[in-house]
Amino acid sequence: MPATPADGLRFAFGTLTALPVKVTRWDREAARAGMLCAPVAGLVVGLAAAALGAALTLLGSGPLLAAVASVSVPAALTRGLHLDGLADTADGLGSGKPAEDALRIMKQSDIGPFGVITLVLALLAQVAALTELYAESWLRGALAAVVSALTARLALTLASRAGVPPARPEGLGAAVAGTVPVRGALLAAVVTGCVAAAAGAATGSAYGAVRGAAAAALACCAAELLLRHCVRRFGGVTGDVFGGVAETAATAALVVLTFG
Repeated sequence: MPATPADGLRFAFGTLTALPVKVTRWDREAARAGMLCAPVAGLVVGLAAAALGAALTLLGSGPLLAAVASVSVPAALTRGLHLDGLADTADGLGSGKPAEDALRIMKQSDIGPFGVITLVLALLAQVAALTELYAESWLRGALAAVVSALTARLALTLASRAGVPPARPEGLGAAVAGTVPVRGALLAAVVTGCVAAAAGAATGSAYGAVRGAAAAALACCAAELLLRHCVRRFGGVTGDVFGGVAETAATAALVVLTFG
């Protein structure tokens, strides 16, 4: 039985955020609809991050505090799962071990040195980029938070496309891997790119639209490079790889938005 849009939204918000949404269906059809709706969940997360950062800026706080607040919201609304996935993926890749051993390392509860270093650098990059953007204007910083979260979830949609295999037969990676048709993934990318361009244009500059679209496109390219490397190293994707892909896209989008 095909999943409805409501099933897809419940799956997206129930698995990709900590919001109190009950997932009523857990099958391949629901996963397909849910991963196609992932950018919608990203938009909500981004708006929440932007609202807090903008509010602090308008109340007189400095850009650094606003940036830290905007970075903390996505972490809180995902219970840190994407950040944990980034760290675990870094540990697996950095281990240099065969796929089976690397996957075992990624499943361990502790974080190794590669994971710690990668996590610290990613968060520093996100905070540094948003600090610069909030220093220019509260609007530009807030819109960057939206574009970053939106693009991060688009990267999850693209990583779930047909042809990308799971590395394990169980877990979230296996549940969503290969569920999204390539055409559906491309359509989601086009729509998300248009939203990112509109967000950039809201700064009042024609170049802002180009920068917003470029941020989404280049961030997805960075996430795709990581995805392909993980597929080669691990034989497929896992839930940790999805988290790493999302955080890579979020960080890259913010960095690109500081250009110019």
